[in-house]
Amino acid sequence: MDRIVVDSIHGAIELTELERRVIDTASFQRLRHLKQLALGHVTYPNATHSRFAHSLGVLAVMSRVLRSAAGKLGLDEEQQQDLRLAALLHDIGHYPYSHLMERLDHTVLTEERNRRSDRGTPKIDLRRVLPYPGHEEVGQLIVTQQDDLLDAIGDTARAQRIADLFTRGRAADLQLSKLIHSSLDMDRLDYLIRDARAAGVPYGEIDINYLLNHVDVSPTRMVGIKYKALPAAEQFLLARYFMHRTVYYHKTTLAMEEAFRQLLRRCRDKGAYDVPRDGSAIRELVADRAGLSEFTDHFLVSVARRALENDNDVIKRLAEAIVLRKPPKLLREAVALIDVTNETERKHNACTSFLRTCEDRLEELAQDHSLALGLFLIAEPPDIQLEKRGALIPAGEAGAQPSDKEDELIKVFVPGKNEPRSLVDIPESLIKHCANRVARIVRLYVVEYDQAKVQQLRDEVQAW
Repeated sequence: MDRIVVDSIHGAIELTELERRVIDTASFQRLRHLKQLALGHVTYPNATHSRFAHSLGVLAVMSRVLRSAAGKLGLDEEQQQDLRLAALLHDIGHYPYSHLMERLDHTVLTEERNRRSDRGTPKIDLRRVLPYPGHEEVGQLIVTQQDDLLDAIGDTARAQRIADLFTRGRAADLQLSKLIHSSLDMDRLDYLIRDARAAGVPYGEIDINYLLNHVDVSPTRMVGIKYKALPAAEQFLLARYFMHRTVYYHKTTLAMEEAFRQLLRRCRDKGAYDVPRDGSAIRELVADRAGLSEFTDHFLVSVARRALENDNDVIKRLAEAIVLRKPPKLLREAVALIDVTNETERKHNACTSFLRTCEDRLEELAQDHSLALGLFLIAEPPDIQLEKRGALIPAGEAGAQPSDKEDELIKVFVPGKNEPRSLVDIPESLIKHCANRVARIVRLYVVEYDQAKVQQLRDEVQAW
């Protein structure tokens, strides 16, 4: 170790010479210009922390785990360094404003949601484009193709190994990849604490020291936590749930992000303001040194600023909402806690009912109030789960899941057993009894600043 950096969350972080070289590359320094919480700073002014700081934090957490578990995992120094680099580089492929732009292909315009005129005849065909690649795929392209990172790592084969670890590639050891991506991974252990402190809320504070001090490894190299840390693991999962409800899905943040997505989708459809046309354009952009260096939050801010002069009223007003910080107004929210094992409940709940009503009645509402339909925004964030990647399942079905998903469940070493059990299999765990439920949220907003009109719209929508 030859250099120490100081992180606000984890204190001193000792870097190897290889890590220092990687951090000093332009490709990695770009992360300084990507906000961790996208537009979260609109609601929480102090939440301006970057992917750069978060990546250093994940490295710090990984180094602590390796100090206690490397021997039991049978890792040599090179394997430990690969894991540290995978932790450091796991977010290297994030888009500007993170998931806001990455999910652009899943953004549906309001006109497209209101797609039925004669109960069965689509009004608008969704535009089919080559999808944007996910941030992990973009990260793999950057790590294996950008000359500055390849020069820093010094070995093309090693660069591919590192990318395989954070993308869960076929060549990666699944147990080692679990340290990067799973329910109890280094990524979440850092961002929950970091995001909560930046936002000034208590919900993401977890007992990270207790969890890390009780990581253990089985004879078959299965990573888990000791039974005495079970309450800390449960609190960790609940912390993520409540951070989504209060911070990540805050009504104002969600409104601004949906407005930005709708703006970008409309600009992309028109080929305006250099918004990448499809996935191939993204791949070309990140393969270019100069293009990648400019692919930061400022890139999207410049799109919004230029769109202020657009002759399309919907595009112009969406841009004003973003640039002038005029958040769309919430008209109504539907929330449902859904039992995912109950097909009827999945298909028929407060959220699905509200969506159907919006599809049927929004066009008429817009016409009655002389508003463009595109000024109404429907926000449907992903369901909030206690386990991230499909692992929120009843205990009896855990063994029937695909191995990669089941393996991502938090594992607990129950007394008397050499191999850990999934948290959802432990009868006395609170998570077992909550494991078949997800929270779903649907919100309807309008880009309108006449308070009297907004209140009138609210009154009408509340009666739906």
